[in-house]
Amino acid sequence: MESRSSYLRREYEARMNRAMDFAYRNCGRDFDLAQMADAACFSRFHFHRLFAAMTGETPAEFVRRLRLARAAGFLKNSPSMSLTDIALASGFSGSSVFSRAFRERFGMSPSAFRELDSQSMHEALRSTRLAIEAGSKDSQADGKDGQTGNNGGQAPAAGDRYALPISAIPRRTTMEKLAFTVDVMERPEYLVAYARHTGPYNQVGEAFDRLYRWAGPRNVMNDATVHLAVYHDDPDLTPADKLRSSACVTVPDGTEVGGDIALMKVPGGKFAVGHFTIEASQFGQAWDALMGEWFPSSGYQPDDRLCYEVYITDPAHHPEGKFVVDICEPVRPL
Repeated sequence: MESRSSYLRREYEARMNRAMDFAYRNCGRDFDLAQMADAACFSRFHFHRLFAAMTGETPAEFVRRLRLARAAGFLKNSPSMSLTDIALASGFSGSSVFSRAFRERFGMSPSAFRELDSQSMHEALRSTRLAIEAGSKDSQADGKDGQTGNNGGQAPAAGDRYALPISAIPRRTTMEKLAFTVDVMERPEYLVAYARHTGPYNQVGEAFDRLYRWAGPRNVMNDATVHLAVYHDDPDLTPADKLRSSACVTVPDGTEVGGDIALMKVPGGKFAVGHFTIEASQFGQAWDALMGEWFPSSGYQPDDRLCYEVYITDPAHHPEGKFVVDICEPVRPL
């Protein structure tokens, strides 16, 4: 008899397959990546991380790979099509964008690829697939997206990874698994003072510096203060330099703020709280572990409330200089 965890994981895999099916059906046109989340019935805000954690590539990388595979199929099988027509039929905005992406992936221009004989085309596609499967960072063929995919007969046969179920897809990362535990619990609403950071999420420390410079002289922090980082934007749909995060500390009602320090409420409710002890470089891996390892068998899915990290121990006070952190993801039943 199938276990509950296996059943729940199959539900996650089925939803991800529906998102992939949507991309397969529509990769020849422009569409919003959020529509993939809708097809999977997952929160738009959290879908990108779930998808990346389970498949090893982001939705944007996946779609780009499908489009390049579709274009390669046209180059191989439709000699009468112009490069512009191929670009537009493959979901690219124009021939220059297409040509640049194609060169990054295959190490040659679309025109050069089209001039190859059939055997040379096959070898070029196979070499690209093998280089990406091996995680090569030196090969010109490695376009950072994952391997070449098929597209319902339109794309080349080399690279049919997504004909496999998600459970059979090899993960992109080979890093050692993190040890962690998860509790599903009710968390309170927090009133926080915050400093806003705009830019890559891993640089939110500069906002904490500003926040602590404000908080220190005002004596608003004590042993009960909660220190947290709140993330506001989907990093798969938002350019890195536009991502918004907030460095926060809990404060009493009536706290006065000013300048670049403001107040907001962080909603409470039911959360999955992952407990991690990690190096500074392992935050992304920790999020992936929670989203890709724990969620699929949990019976829960991410909700649309704000997610955040709570810092339990300052690494300066940890014997190994590590962060003790709770990653708090809002949840609702699957």
